[in-house]
Amino acid sequence: MKKGYLATSMDDIVTESKVSKTNIYYYFKSKEELLTEIIRLMVEQYSSVITYIAAQTELPVMERLHKLLGLLTEQDTDCLGGCPFLTLYTQTPPQAEEIRQRIGGFFQSQLAVIEQLIREGTQTGELKADLPVQAVSALILSTVEGALFLRHAGQDESHMHHSLQALAVLLK
Repeated sequence: MKKGYLATSMDDIVTESKVSKTNIYYYFKSKEELLTEIIRLMVEQYSSVITYIAAQTELPVMERLHKLLGLLTEQDTDCLGGCPFLTLYTQTPPQAEEIRQRIGGFFQSQLAVIEQLIREGTQTGELKADLPVQAVSALILSTVEGALFLRHAGQDESHMHHSLQALAVLLK
């Protein structure tokens, strides 16, 4: 992730993984096929944690949102764009449709979970009743992804802190 998809060669992968090129090519015919499997596993891992957080209905909505945002903002800061999924999406050629669809689907599933939590919060009175659920959910996800990028680009943690503070104020 440090060099990016396009700049990373199979030789780099062999060196970093300490797995022989023969073994890698036995399981994966191309760099794209390998990346597709890596993304599938990453999406699966993140999605299971996100689902677990959202399902903790004994917790208030704001606490679940806080946990969810904590998970999303603790992503690997060594990635070129701050977020591994965003970095991979922007560096993957348009022809790599399966990779781009998996990443796009991951963001859509995040958005659906955030919408579910916002809707629940407006119905229970934990959040403002008149919040436009889809718009607020898109704002939350866009703000987090943008703050991840700004945090990485400026090497400044305050972007994330200020963004999360602003979201909390807007929701209450």
